[in-house]
Amino acid sequence: MSRPIHILVFGRSPIPGRAKTRLIPALGPQGAADLYALLLEHALTTACAANADGVTLWLDAEPLADEVVVLAGRHGIEIAVQVPGDLGLRMHDALSRTLASGALPLLMGSDVPALTPATLEQAATLLRGGRDVVLAPALDGGYGLIGVTRSLPALFEAMPWSTESVLAETRARCTRGGIDLVELEAVWDLDEPADLKRLDEVPELLDWRQRIRADAAV
Repeated sequence: MSRPIHILVFGRSPIPGRAKTRLIPALGPQGAADLYALLLEHALTTACAANADGVTLWLDAEPLADEVVVLAGRHGIEIAVQVPGDLGLRMHDALSRTLASGALPLLMGSDVPALTPATLEQAATLLRGGRDVVLAPALDGGYGLIGVTRSLPALFEAMPWSTESVLAETRARCTRGGIDLVELEAVWDLDEPADLKRLDEVPELLDWRQRIRADAAV
């Protein structure tokens, strides 16, 4: 019997001034938080449509906004809290805990609207086929999705997170460690104001300008 697939959506509460801070110059604190809330909802909808065996929203250790609790409840998914530490430590912990439960984890970002249910299902098939690591490269030099079939701390320790070197370093570590890596089609994520124009590529988010309370020029 194949192992179950569990999707882990990494995110945070959409608190003004703490969510999507690099978008604040374009949207203001409230607008950036509102847009992040839309991205988070889109990510959960995508994850729940991927025919996985479970979905969990992993939030960083800040107050849980009521709207996030309501959103998770509407989708029927659980909320888990990330451990303190850098991104690598938090990701490795969530992946390891999921592996320990007997499931194969697929960890996705909450700001990668280019990910689709079909992409997640393709990744799940590859994991079930025995590939060590499956990831979706991001156009900015990182990645928007990673799945593993075993604990691989070397891919998460002392990594130059939030730089354009993450993907290249991950590839290099896989090569050095004899880790079987397969890459899916590259995706874009939304980090900078220049990325906002790409939201027009996502049908479900075409009306994002009307759904946020921007206190800066859009």
